[in-house]
Amino acid sequence: MSWSAQVFRYCERGADPSFWAEPINAATNGAFLIAAVVAGISFARQPRPAPAPGVAVLIDLVFIIGVGSFLFHTFATRWSAQADVIPIGLFMLAYMGYALRVYLDADWLWTLAGLALFIGTLQLAGDIDCRPGLFGTAAARGPCLNGTAGYVPAFLAMLGIGAVLRVKKHRASGYLLLAAGVFLASMLFRTVDLELCSETRLAGSLLGTHFLWHLLNAATLYLLLMAAVRHGYRVRA
Repeated sequence: MSWSAQVFRYCERGADPSFWAEPINAATNGAFLIAAVVAGISFARQPRPAPAPGVAVLIDLVFIIGVGSFLFHTFATRWSAQADVIPIGLFMLAYMGYALRVYLDADWLWTLAGLALFIGTLQLAGDIDCRPGLFGTAAARGPCLNGTAGYVPAFLAMLGIGAVLRVKKHRASGYLLLAAGVFLASMLFRTVDLELCSETRLAGSLLGTHFLWHLLNAATLYLLLMAAVRHGYRVRA
């Protein structure tokens, strides 16, 4: 396997290997940087005592997600694909651990067990095969839902934890439930990028819908960060 091999996965790029073949997909990664910077400023301005440890790491990971995704949508190689997906995976695991440990006040044993279960569901979801069709692999030429199926456990986790926090009247619940709703729309646009490719154009060039995944995903991550910044305290507190 060559790490420099080209990866053609999104409508805007098509089969063009050039650096700026995805200008909109590349540019919209700036939304992740903005989300991280704005959340970081809010975190720095929080009165002391600050939220639980780990918030700064989450903010840094969102910034790295933006950089990694930019690399993938410009170089479009196997190595840049890893620069894209690894920070996303790290953020999902870090935030899940944070939510279990801080929001739900789970001890370390239950937190580790929850993380293990979460990793297992991510693996299972990513391995699901779909039939050809609108949400299958005919146009996507890849995993189920154009690879979006692998993110379904993260959506369900946001929804489930948000619901539990709402019952417990934790102030972070509204952020997590809203983030889940935004992420659902984000996953939809990621899924149909290739399916609607021929229907979406900008200045005569194919555009797709993947850039909306970036914008809505950045909004999702911002909501999750602000939940931690503003309400990162334990339920029993």
